[in-house]
Amino acid sequence: MTDLTAILLLVVLATAVATGARHWRIPAPSLLVVVGMLIGLLPWPPDIQVTPEAISVVVLPPLLYASAEEIPWRELRMVWRPVTVLALGLVLVSAAAVGAVASLVTPLDTTMAFVLGAVLASTDPVAVTALGRKIALPPRIQVLVQSESLFNDATSLVLFKVAVGTAMAARAVTLPAAGGQFVLLGGGGALVGGAVAGVVTLIRRRTEDPILETVIALVTPYAAYVLAEDLHTSGVTAVVVAGVVLGSTGHRLTNATIRLQVHAVYGTVVFLLESVVFAVIGLELPTLVRQLAADEGSWPLGVLAVAGTVIAVRLLGVLPLSAVMQRRRGNGTVTWRIPAVVSWAGTRGVMPLAAALSIPLVADDGSPLSHRPLVLVLTTGVVVFTLVLQGFTLAPVVRWSRIALEPEHTAREEARARAGLAQAGLDCLDELEAVEAAPTALLDQLRRGLLARLDQADADQADADQADDTAPSSWPSAAAYRELRRAVIAAESVKLQRLYADNHISDLTRRRLQRSLDLEEAGLHEE
Repeated sequence: MTDLTAILLLVVLATAVATGARHWRIPAPSLLVVVGMLIGLLPWPPDIQVTPEAISVVVLPPLLYASAEEIPWRELRMVWRPVTVLALGLVLVSAAAVGAVASLVTPLDTTMAFVLGAVLASTDPVAVTALGRKIALPPRIQVLVQSESLFNDATSLVLFKVAVGTAMAARAVTLPAAGGQFVLLGGGGALVGGAVAGVVTLIRRRTEDPILETVIALVTPYAAYVLAEDLHTSGVTAVVVAGVVLGSTGHRLTNATIRLQVHAVYGTVVFLLESVVFAVIGLELPTLVRQLAADEGSWPLGVLAVAGTVIAVRLLGVLPLSAVMQRRRGNGTVTWRIPAVVSWAGTRGVMPLAAALSIPLVADDGSPLSHRPLVLVLTTGVVVFTLVLQGFTLAPVVRWSRIALEPEHTAREEARARAGLAQAGLDCLDELEAVEAAPTALLDQLRRGLLARLDQADADQADADQADDTAPSSWPSAAAYRELRRAVIAAESVKLQRLYADNHISDLTRRRLQRSLDLEEAGLHEE
């Protein structure tokens, strides 16, 4: 079997499994890892050898960018304090705890044990976003979990580089030096990401070519990552910052047709990359196990011990922090439901794998770096363990906590927003009628359609698209109808942004209704 054939088969397999997971409503990352691992145990599949560049340069940037674009700036400002504490303090504690446990239960020496701790210290944004996408968490909790997983990279990356440098050169690293690295990596990456977002914004404001806009959207995360890495800062932080900035402003930079096309293309890319990378994680574990030395046969015990440490430290860190924050907000009774969900959502995934693969093969003196294959096996094993255990049980934990948004809540919010949009459209028609800017027949037809939508929204009906507001073929000028409908849609879009700015709707509802308006506007094509 050639490499090309193996890659094509992997893509087909991953796509089929991910599609099945969506149909069966099973977490796709968890199912992909299990299927990949089972296939990897068979005798006939070729050994999977993944290079660090394949993960960190090809796969990570678009997945991180897509995750960051989903974070609304409004909710991010509300949770920045707990995100900072988790992204700094919890990462440091997790790295120390994992390093200590690994040095006790595995053959790893102290330096390589802390390399493992740095690799597994932070949650993974790709896995967290993929697992949480189908769970109706309250917006603030979803943003908290997702933001933490995105912004804790700078801390874990500094720890990783410090630990690897110590393991390679057997030299001590001072606290000021580590602090300087953190500022360079995190702060420098943020500056690069902001600069890339600024340049992309200037370019997108001056183009209305759908193909060019799609190319810009695909190239942006790679440009941010490569530029930051070339400047010796954090490429991941640069991609995250660029994604957050452009995700909050992108809807104002393009028209409906471009937004729909970019969304479709990027959704396809993210689906394929997520499907393949989680299948590769499962496929690679049996291959890595076969490369272990004879004295490393106790790796299953190490995986269980390290995975248990990772989960326990997160629970013990999140629960007290949540209690303190609830007390500060004046809550009479401290609830453990929200911190339980936040703790259980902190899975490991693609990021730790990319970091582990980038560990050098030899030390500075030319000797092989001790137990590097064992670090890879333990990392991949913990990733598989958390994806399977926490991935398959996250939805039941959310149901037990009773914090998930009920479908009725989302439907009521969307219905109220649709009513507001319909009223904004009616007000626009009244203004046009007052200045006699359009024929009365056109105004009346559109007004009837909007009134029907308003009645449906008030009744909280699911399907608000049955109203007839299309242009009859007998009208002498279909172009006049299209222009009038575009004016109404523009008024509805302004009202939608105002509802979001005034905290009347969530970001999810805003995106859903904006897409409905985009589809409607894109349908007003020239005949």
